[in-house]
Amino acid sequence: MYESVVEADGVAGLDHPVLAAGKSMRSPGLDAAITAFTDVGGTIGMPVLALAVMGVLAYRRRSWTPVILIVTAGLGSLLMTIAGKRLIGRTRPDLSDAVPPYEHSASFPSGHSLNAIVVAGIVAYLVILRLKTARSRILAGAAAAVFAAAMGLSRVYLGHHWLTDVLAAWALGAAWLALVITAHRLYLTVRKRRARGEVPAGTAPGAVAPKAGRA
Repeated sequence: MYESVVEADGVAGLDHPVLAAGKSMRSPGLDAAITAFTDVGGTIGMPVLALAVMGVLAYRRRSWTPVILIVTAGLGSLLMTIAGKRLIGRTRPDLSDAVPPYEHSASFPSGHSLNAIVVAGIVAYLVILRLKTARSRILAGAAAAVFAAAMGLSRVYLGHHWLTDVLAAWALGAAWLALVITAHRLYLTVRKRRARGEVPAGTAPGAVAPKAGRA
């Protein structure tokens, strides 16, 4: 993705056509609605939403797990966004192609898109842990995916990001989300094995306890 952006070829060739398609669908009412929606994923809306969900989940479960996972996932997402923008410094689409209010920070990757997939994904994961049926789990995962997809596409529609900014953000977000969830699953596995006496205390996650020798 980065090479396509730098060399202006490959998937980056879709940036201008997709932006033009978004512009062709604009109307005052739709612009206002999508602007309101994308504000949810902004620097104010997303932290407020994440903190609210985190508080509710932590209170209902009487557990620090939602706090640890959401804070870890959110901070990682934020750091990747800041680092990516500073390292690459890509310019956004022209202001003439964008819907106000305008944004002036670097374009790659899309912070809204990255934060949306990470926060929505980790919240969906925490909810899925307590759901009993496969159908409800699928619905929770689908809701998170639709939210993240809509947030990313809204950025292109408004002319605030190129398509490749959003695709890169989705890829980074999905990778970070997978890493956080995998780490938590390993922790749960080791904790369960320790409770059963299968893993000695102090064993690193993922390590296998040695088999006892014959007497």
